[in-house]
Amino acid sequence: MEITGGQGAWFDTPEARWLDFGSLSYQANLGHGERRVAEAIKVQCDTLLLTVPNSLYPAKTALAEKLLTNAPPGFTKVMFTLGGSEAVENALKIARLFTGRHKTISRYRSYHGASMGALALSGDYRRPVLEPITTGALHVLDCYESRLPGGATVIEGGGSAEAIAQTLDLEGKGTVAAVFLEPVPGQNGCLVPPAGYWDRVREACDAHGTLLVADCVLNGFGRLGTYYGFESLGSAAPDLITVSKGMTGGYASLGAVLVHERVAKHFEENVLYAGLTFYGHPVCVAAGLAALNVYESDNLIARSLEMGVHFAAKLAELQDAHPVLVPKTRARGLLGAFELACDAATFVKITKAMNDVHVFVHVNKQFKTIILAPPLVSTTSDIDEGFKRIAQSLV
Repeated sequence: MEITGGQGAWFDTPEARWLDFGSLSYQANLGHGERRVAEAIKVQCDTLLLTVPNSLYPAKTALAEKLLTNAPPGFTKVMFTLGGSEAVENALKIARLFTGRHKTISRYRSYHGASMGALALSGDYRRPVLEPITTGALHVLDCYESRLPGGATVIEGGGSAEAIAQTLDLEGKGTVAAVFLEPVPGQNGCLVPPAGYWDRVREACDAHGTLLVADCVLNGFGRLGTYYGFESLGSAAPDLITVSKGMTGGYASLGAVLVHERVAKHFEENVLYAGLTFYGHPVCVAAGLAALNVYESDNLIARSLEMGVHFAAKLAELQDAHPVLVPKTRARGLLGAFELACDAATFVKITKAMNDVHVFVHVNKQFKTIILAPPLVSTTSDIDEGFKRIAQSLV
């Protein structure tokens, strides 16, 4: 696909104008053509372009302060990276160095990044083809709540928060460095955990001296209707937070690890063996700072929560109109998914029909699931138009 431009929730190709119902690779939270971020990049190019990774300059400090201000109490440090996978890689390094352990726990239906350490944590189809990779990565079954036609719900996945607690027990006290969880796994189908899940995992981690890492690369910056995403699941705070994608709205490549003081203080006397040449690059930091300013000035994160109500209602309406074909749906904020009960050929036919009406969505062939993630700037009419086009593709 050749993208030539765009505005708001829409992007252009040489052949047609598309409704972006996936925020490209889940990063375009601010939509297309956001001039305030573009102008900030231009200004940065005229002021400072070359630094070393551990240098300080005003925009970098300001961006770190904004990230920490919106984190739970006790978060004191930010490490900037090139993107989401490297944020996860560095969280893994921090967890290993802090605990002196090498094992991790994550879920089977999860995705934490394409680089080898992050891929080891991931549970989806992208991992097995590259094994053997980083050792010590353990996986547990998922736990998520789906809506049935008519409004009833069912808890699925075969796992629970107790599965993580039991795995920690069985692996042996003092052997697991960290539990890595996406608050809501995205590309694996918007797997929203039931109430109490997040807080119970925190309790289990505390009982074993194991760190809890919230991988908010996809969920962060309003996607779930809160700043980082995990806030919508319970009161427990993680030890590390990884972010990327929406931090710049996709206008530059940047990631970060936010570190709680109980972990950060360890590295006041111990070396953190990490860092790459372009970490904290001024152009990327300028884009991130401008993007966060847009979130604040346009009240986009609160707006995402409000728009998510309409989004979820339209998703439920689609399901109830096609109760046999669409047996299960899930939604949180402006992230949603619906499963299709059909054979592989029909699934391909439906996804092709969505392309034909120029609505951009994410496809998970393994679970015959369509994942939706419209930009936070989407209007009510954009949401309505997206579901109208999807409904046309189902008949």
